[in-house]
Amino acid sequence: MTEPLPGHVVAVARDDAHRFSKPTRESITLIAGLGVEGDAHAGTTVQHLSRIRRDPTTPNLRQVHLIHAELFDDVAARGHEVTPGALGENITTAGVDLLALPRGTRLEVGDDAVVEITGLRNPCAQINGISEGLMKELVYVDDAGDTVRLAGVMSVVLRGGVVRPGDGIRVILPAGAPEPLQPV
Repeated sequence: MTEPLPGHVVAVARDDAHRFSKPTRESITLIAGLGVEGDAHAGTTVQHLSRIRRDPTTPNLRQVHLIHAELFDDVAARGHEVTPGALGENITTAGVDLLALPRGTRLEVGDDAVVEITGLRNPCAQINGISEGLMKELVYVDDAGDTVRLAGVMSVVLRGGVVRPGDGIRVILPAGAPEPLQPV
């Protein structure tokens, strides 16, 4: 008998328009090299509006946004109610310390899909539209002077597949020395 994976999908979300929050769905389909089928951020080149204005030819390292549900509990303790999809993520996870994983980590999600983590999400001030002061909870400077970003990780799709709430997540660390996540 196999033990269940500790990491799992809590919720999935997508939106065909460039809105900040994304509605949750019963399932999403990941497409290799593109992202989430039917999502405004799917594509081989950048799809975030601010990044398109800078350079529309830049490769899309932000095809799938993942965020850990444990963050919602942390910010709720400080008065901010956040629900799956509200921060614009495509996959809400539990049981995986996403922020501690090195760049290049692969996540097998569900039966078929594989994403590779490219970096940290660098959130914008629109987050305060969900709850005033939430931005300061998700991005701040620590006592050592380092910027801490807690708004999840970005990834690219290596292998497509359908992802649903309840699906397991298997973590595959990259070979070699771990490379810390940087904003993408």
